[in-house]
Amino acid sequence: MTTLSKHARVAGLLYLALILIAPVGLVVVPNLLLGSPDPAVTAHSLAAHESLFRIAMFADLVTATIDIFLALALYRLLNGVDHGLAVVMVILGLMSTPIYFVNTAVNDGGALLFARGGEFLSAFSRPQQDAMTVLFLHLHHYGTVVNEVFWGLWLLPLGMLVYRSGFLPKFLGVWLIANGFAYVAQDAAGILWPQYADMVANAALPLQFGEIAIMLWLLVIGAREPRSAAIAAPAQER
Repeated sequence: MTTLSKHARVAGLLYLALILIAPVGLVVVPNLLLGSPDPAVTAHSLAAHESLFRIAMFADLVTATIDIFLALALYRLLNGVDHGLAVVMVILGLMSTPIYFVNTAVNDGGALLFARGGEFLSAFSRPQQDAMTVLFLHLHHYGTVVNEVFWGLWLLPLGMLVYRSGFLPKFLGVWLIANGFAYVAQDAAGILWPQYADMVANAALPLQFGEIAIMLWLLVIGAREPRSAAIAAPAQER
């Protein structure tokens, strides 16, 4: 296995961990606990399943941490293609990390505190505490919507690097760029036209398999040495 393929497989493993863990806090637990429009039901569900909600919080923190190592692993893999573009990719890739941490500490933590209640919250009636629980959950949602713009923007330089690399398929680069624009479109809909957010998300879903495709390629196939390098190596040996 070449050094290039080793770098590719490390990035693929980190991408796999990200794809497996991120949905726990983003989709799975919220769908299980927080589907009711009634604030009292939502707050009671959160308090009754506090451990599950804390797992979602921890999953978000792990996701944010993996983001850091994934960006660095992809930088190591693609830095030789275009150093400046690789730096831009890392910067944009790391922008979502502080939002994840603030969203978890402030908004999830606030929702959990109000759902549990306590003497220090006695100035709030139970309906007010329920309403505050839902308020913090909505703030968490908007934090996620804001994060989508960085989930999208970092895929644009990543896609260009993959396209130009010579050791990864060009179609994966194009798919990643389309995936990036899909995230940006979701972010725009979530902020400007929330009534159309679900429709845009459904339309963008096929494009968002680009990250799964690059993960599988890196993990299973790795990176093939550019043909010019493969030709040059035997020539140097003669």
